[in-house]
Amino acid sequence: MTANSLSDRFRAGRDVRLRELIATAPRRGEELRILDLGGRADYWRWVGLDFLREQKVRIDILNLSVEEQRVQEEGEDVFTYVVGNACALDYGDDSYDLCHANSVIEHVGFAWDMERFAGEARRVAPAIFIQTPNYWFPVDPHFWKLPFIHWLPRPLRARLMLLLPLATVGRAPDLAAAYRFADSSLMLGKAQMRYLFPDARLVAERVLGLFAKSYTAIRLRR
Repeated sequence: MTANSLSDRFRAGRDVRLRELIATAPRRGEELRILDLGGRADYWRWVGLDFLREQKVRIDILNLSVEEQRVQEEGEDVFTYVVGNACALDYGDDSYDLCHANSVIEHVGFAWDMERFAGEARRVAPAIFIQTPNYWFPVDPHFWKLPFIHWLPRPLRARLMLLLPLATVGRAPDLAAAYRFADSSLMLGKAQMRYLFPDARLVAERVLGLFAKSYTAIRLRR
């Protein structure tokens, strides 16, 4: 099985769980309002625009800037783009029905930033769906897509970024940029996810039934 087909299989299973949550999540009005932290409209096409319309879903896609995300040709009736900081949201408690993030929390900064992100996600909606790659899975899904490199000490990872081309951004031009790249993806393990989302069900996506490739924190209601 290729890496792409494996990713597609995991993505298909994740989409099933997300559709189930959307279909069952309590809503206060006729529409189900979703806040997608750090997302993109093309991600939701895997979930299905027809399904989202049938479920009367409205999605606010929040990023630090609109330019990071506006890449879709359709779905204006489903998506709205908003600018904000996911670690300090300008919304009251339970402003949305569901808060969603896919492979975002590992990019927001250090442990205290992740705590702020998780706290905001749990506060702003009664239902949550927060996915992240597992630090203890041997293959890094971000820069090199190679085994074990993300387990190396931070200074060594930064030095390697000066020497080896990265899968996503190329070779780091200088040491300062290399450290910025190294610090821009700090993956989480199971224990940290349980700490950050103590009232959520933690679902593992496993390879060969053994190795957890990622974890998703799912909460239907408080």
